[in-house]
Amino acid sequence: MARSIFIGDVHGCARELAELLEHVAPVSGDSVHFVGDLVARGPDTSGVLKLFRNVNATGVQGNHEARLLEVRRERRAGISTSKMSASHETLLVGLADDEWALLEALPLYRELPEHGVLIVHAGLAPGVPLTSQDAWTLTHIRSVNADGPSAASGNESWSVAYRGSPHVVFGHDARRGLQLRNDATGLDTACVYGGSLTALVLPAGQPVPPLAIRSDHLVSVRAHEAYYTNHRTP
Repeated sequence: MARSIFIGDVHGCARELAELLEHVAPVSGDSVHFVGDLVARGPDTSGVLKLFRNVNATGVQGNHEARLLEVRRERRAGISTSKMSASHETLLVGLADDEWALLEALPLYRELPEHGVLIVHAGLAPGVPLTSQDAWTLTHIRSVNADGPSAASGNESWSVAYRGSPHVVFGHDARRGLQLRNDATGLDTACVYGGSLTALVLPAGQPVPPLAIRSDHLVSVRAHEAYYTNHRTP
């Protein structure tokens, strides 16, 4: 039976991604979906993008892809940009044209009605229709405060207040790690920081299981090391 495989933030950790794919062993008919932040901070972004292509994966744009694409556009237009991290600067000059094309093709969200799932990198502002969510919220939100969506981790996760359908599968929040809510599943388990890389695996047409058994559908591999230690909110 064909499966859908949802993979959390990889951040250039190609070795761990290869091991995770070996564990879940995608076969013809399976579909592989990434929640964004394929790139940067880890040691081998190009290796990650190669594996992405090898399994004919789909994905959504994360905040790191969005920032790289923004700065590339500005620099090509001769617009001065803020300083980037060494990891991002390396990618700006080193990614090949086909790798840039892959990043540019990533949508802000992806709907999988067969599972009742919406894939988005960071999350949603609760109570706001999908078509009214802005790009910053979809790629950066971690919590909600009195002023609205926030990238800060200090307040309660936006996913606690989220209710309804579709079920949101997201990443972006390594500080909180795995998040299992009634109507949302967060898969960023901090691989690049020395944590793990996690996938949610669903049989064809199956909704995301209830909390009591959802962990049975998770597969994780441990990071071989902490590749990035400056774990501040980006």
